Order: sequence, then structure tokens, then C-alpha cells
Amino acid sequence: MRETLVLNASFEPLATVSLRRAVVLVLQDKAVVEQAHPGLRVRAAAVELPVPRVIRLSRYVRVPFRRRAPWSRRGVLVRDQHRCAYCGRRATTVDHVLPRSRGGGDTWLNTVAACAEDNHRKADRTPEQAGMRLLSRPFEPTPSDALVLALGVQERSALPEWLPVPA
Repeated sequence: MRETLVLNASFEPLATVSLRRAVVLVLQDKAVVEQAHPGLRVRAAAVELPVPRVIRLSRYVRVPFRRRAPWSRRGVLVRDQHRCAYCGRRATTVDHVLPRSRGGGDTWLNTVAACAEDNHRKADRTPEQAGMRLLSRPFEPTPSDALVLALGVQERSALPEWLPVPA
């Protein structure tokens, strides 16, 4: 199912929702479509509207300040674009740079996406002990960067120019 980015009335990213929820918000006049998938439309008996990629709430919603994006396995895979941090192939697992058995935790800076082969080869060692090199350093995305990354947009042109895309 398609994910839709929800922006506050101030254009601040708030969350991603399912296509169904986005359409309901638009039909209830609680949101407007800021960007749609080209050529795709949702049709019903008396309604036709573009399939939303980005919607903006009509009224401002006060949100408690989020200092950090919550860590998740899916978040690490999305952050690293499903690319193995050791060889660059398609990643399906998450590897701990400092293994959990040695005190490494589930944090943004200690986990990277990895293919199953490299994860198994590294095993219970640090990359230096295993003779492996990280192609990119892990980083902690901001909450809004995490939302934009969750959309899975590869090209900058796929989003409006006013919406920042993380590096």
C-alpha cells in the first residue's frame, strides 16, 4: 500500500499514513493534496481525485517537540536505502557495528544495513576484527528526515522543491 507524507499547516512533516487514510482526510476537507502521483487517480461514484503523495493539513496541529527519531530495524534499512554497508549489495538484515554481546545497543549510530552474507561473515566481531570496511558511516536522522526517507523517494525531482530531502 502506498505511503503518503502528512505535512502540518506550516509545511512541517508530521507522519506518513496509508493511502486510504490520506484520501479520507482529503475527502473530509481536513487536508489538501500538495503533490500527487502523476497519472494516478482515485475514483468513486461521485468523486474523483489524484492519488496523494504529499498532503497538508488545513488546520495547524500542535505537536510535542520530537528531539530524536525512534530507532527501528525498518528505519535503519530505509536510512541506508537497503544497501549493504560492507559490500553495497541489497541488504536484508541489520548489523550491529559493536555487537550486542559486547555492549553495543540498538542505536542509529551502532547499526547498519547489511546483506545476510556479510552479516554472517562479520559474526560476533567488530568490522576491524573481521577485516571489513564500512562503505558509509551510520548517522542519526532527524525526525523529519526519517519521515521523508520513509517515503522511499530516490530522485530529488519526485518531491516539491520546498521539501528538504536528507543526503
